[in-house]
Amino acid sequence: MRKFLTLLFCILNFLTQAQKSSNQGIIINLAEFNKKTAIVDWLYKYDIVAWMTSDSAMAQDKKEVAGMGKEWFCFQDKSEVWHAVYGKYDHGLFNQVFHFTLDKTLKIKRISDRIDTLMLNTYSRALITANKKYAVFKDSLHNVTFNQYIKQNPDKTFSVWILPAFQKANYVVYGGEFIYTIDQTGTKVLKDDSYYQGRLRGFKVETKPRTIMIDYSELENPTLGAIFFVWSYKKYFQNIYIECAHSKCTAIKDENEVYTWVHTEK
Repeated sequence: MRKFLTLLFCILNFLTQAQKSSNQGIIINLAEFNKKTAIVDWLYKYDIVAWMTSDSAMAQDKKEVAGMGKEWFCFQDKSEVWHAVYGKYDHGLFNQVFHFTLDKTLKIKRISDRIDTLMLNTYSRALITANKKYAVFKDSLHNVTFNQYIKQNPDKTFSVWILPAFQKANYVVYGGEFIYTIDQTGTKVLKDDSYYQGRLRGFKVETKPRTIMIDYSELENPTLGAIFFVWSYKKYFQNIYIECAHSKCTAIKDENEVYTWVHTEK
């Protein structure tokens, strides 16, 4: 009888613990995380297009280069061909200087096609509006370089991301991400999803890859900027872990060089 009661107690205890674990639910919001990784994948491709075409732009005639401003941007057409447009927004109009395309084989081509004026102007205004909002933080960012990304949403509004770039002296930084939804005219901030706690942190990329941890322990879920940091710099480190309040996550590479996101409870 005693053995039976002991066994029954163990079974009930196991079921209680299982129920407790089940009630705790998933350690992060996976739907939210997957939505962010989809955006990060697009931003990562945008980054490649911007990097490759900006090098091509700077190699052009210096007189043409002088006509470039800060309002350049990239976009993907219906055929999934990437475009990069360089120029300057001045007196209400965007003056197009360069137009490059980048196909799936990463072949860059300068073309003479003129982009629709309305598109050029609204994209430019959205970038200017987002940068004005972000400008109030610049003094506290200590000359850290940021990159900007823009995408028009199905409802014609714009999403603008301003994220830390790869810094001088081989430093990578995290902790500041400025994310805005701009109205379809490009003149009004509709939503601010930025994350900035008043300071940036970072690591120096060294010859020998090492494991690092980026600290978001005050949050339940990784931010988009944290995910972008891992995805952008994964090749420079052995592992990059994102630490949140109750979980850690990282992207692990298999034998086929394919990365998979892994989440573990702290």
